[in-house]
Amino acid sequence: LGQLRRIEVILSQFLSIFISNLVTYIIISLLAFRFINVLPVLAMTLGDFVITTLWYFGASSLYGHIFKSWKILLIYGERPASDLVYKVEERRDKYAISDAIHVSAGMDKIAEKVKDYEAVIIGDISAKERNDVLKFCYANGIRAYVIPKISDIILMGSDRIHIFDTPFLLTKGYSLSFDQAFAKRFLDLLIAVPMLIIASPFMLITAAAIKLYDRGPVFYKQIRCTKDGKPFEIIKFRSMIVDAEKVGGAQLAKANDSRITPVGRFIRSTRIDELPQLLNIIKGDMSFVGPRPERPEIMEEYMENIPEFAFRLRVKAGLTGFAQIYGKYNTVPYDKLKLDLFYIENYSVWLDIKLILMTVKTILKKDSTEGISSDQTTAAKEETSSDVMDVVNEIKNRK
Repeated sequence: LGQLRRIEVILSQFLSIFISNLVTYIIISLLAFRFINVLPVLAMTLGDFVITTLWYFGASSLYGHIFKSWKILLIYGERPASDLVYKVEERRDKYAISDAIHVSAGMDKIAEKVKDYEAVIIGDISAKERNDVLKFCYANGIRAYVIPKISDIILMGSDRIHIFDTPFLLTKGYSLSFDQAFAKRFLDLLIAVPMLIIASPFMLITAAAIKLYDRGPVFYKQIRCTKDGKPFEIIKFRSMIVDAEKVGGAQLAKANDSRITPVGRFIRSTRIDELPQLLNIIKGDMSFVGPRPERPEIMEEYMENIPEFAFRLRVKAGLTGFAQIYGKYNTVPYDKLKLDLFYIENYSVWLDIKLILMTVKTILKKDSTEGISSDQTTAAKEETSSDVMDVVNEIKNRK
C-alpha cells in the first residue's frame, strides 16, 4: 500500500491468486490420478479475487486518510525538470510537489525553504551541491528522494571492505562471475526450451495470421548488439508492413504508427511478437533477462550523447529486463541506462526469476508498450524548456 499504483496492486493480486490456485488444481488432480472438475477452482479464484480487491480498496482508502501525500520541495539544476514534475503528479495520492527551487539560489536559501517541507526531491544537480542538501536533510530528519547518478548505481553493487579502521567500497569493473554466468545460462535453457514447446501452437497461429493478412514474410530479422557489442540477428514476428524502414531509415515504433498492421498491433501489445527470440536464447545470443538489445546505429546515436550507454553491454541482451519492467518502450536512454545498470550491479538468479514473473504483469499494462512521439526516430529526445515553476503552478491550479 502507498508504494505501487492501484492497477499494479490489482494485477499482482490477480496473478498471485491465479497461479496459486492453478498449482493447487494440478496437485489435487495428480493426487486423484485424474483431472477434477475445474468449475469449483474457477469459482474459488473469482471469489478470492473479489474479496482481495474489496479488501485492497478498503485498506487503500483507510491508508489514504491516515497517511496524507507528502508535501515535497523539488530542488533542480540546469537540466529541465518539468517532465519529472509530471511523472510525480501521476502519484498524487502519495507525493505532492508543492514548490521548486533552483540550486543557483544558494545553500542558505535552500536550507531555509527545505525546513517548511516534509520531503525533498534532489534532482540532477552537481555532486557538491547534492551532498550539502543531503547532509542538511539527514541532520534535520527530512526525507530526501535522490535521483541517482551513474556512479551511484555502480557503487550499489560494490563490496564493502575494511582495511584496519578505514572503510572501502570495492567496484570490480567486470560483469558476471563464472558461477553467475553458468547459473544464468542454466536458467535460460530451463525456461526457454519448455516455453518454446508450450508456445509452439500460438506461434503457428500467429505465423498463419501474419501470412494471411498481406502474404508477406512471417519473421522479421534485424541486427542487434549483445554482450561486448557483438552483433547478432534477432528474430521477431513481423508486426509492420513489408519494408517498413525503406522510408525514414532505422527508427523506433511511434505512438499510433501507421506502419504497424492490425495483426502486428495485437501481437505487439501482447508481446507475442517477441516469442521467436526464444530461439535466440537457446542459441546463446541472448539471455532471458538482460538489457534489451539495440540496433548498432541507434546505439551509436545514444552513445554520442551518453558514452556510458555502452555499460549496458557488460551482459547479454535479454528478452525482458529491469528497464522493461520498471520503464516503458519510450523511456529515455539515460533513464534506461540507469535501470539496466541497477540490474547488472545487483544481479542474482533470484532477481532473474523475480523479473521473469513480473513480466507477466507488465504485459497486461497498456502503457508499457507506449511508442515514441511522432517527431522522434529514437527514444532520445530534447529536454523541454518549460519552466519548472510554471508546471508546478499549473498542477496546483488544477487542484
